[in-house]
Amino acid sequence: MSDSIQLSRRERQIMNVLHAEGSATVAAVQAKLPDPPTDMAVRRLMHILEEKGHVKRLRKEGREVIYAPSQSKARAGLQALKQVLDTFFGGAVDEALAAHLTRKDAALTGEQAERIQKLIDEAKREGR
Repeated sequence: MSDSIQLSRRERQIMNVLHAEGSATVAAVQAKLPDPPTDMAVRRLMHILEEKGHVKRLRKEGREVIYAPSQSKARAGLQALKQVLDTFFGGAVDEALAAHLTRKDAALTGEQAERIQKLIDEAKREGR
């Protein structure tokens, strides 16, 4: 499968819809897209995404095909996060977290802070 960085803006929008929904028909994807293209254009883009290995056909319901992402939302999220970290923060997780936490609208609950601390402690113990 090729990197998601090689996706066009519209292909990325379609993948975002599919990851959010889990699976969808062309009509359902089209309805969720900003300034939606024609259904034929969405069908063509789904075919391109299928050829690139990002999308798979799950089944047919009547005349409609149900599409789904080829990889899990979690795996796609990790790849996207790595791309953002590498591109905007030079791979530095601390800089990314600092950028998030210094935003005026950022919120970090006590539970989240505790979980982050546990993950940091675990990573230290494992030598990561």
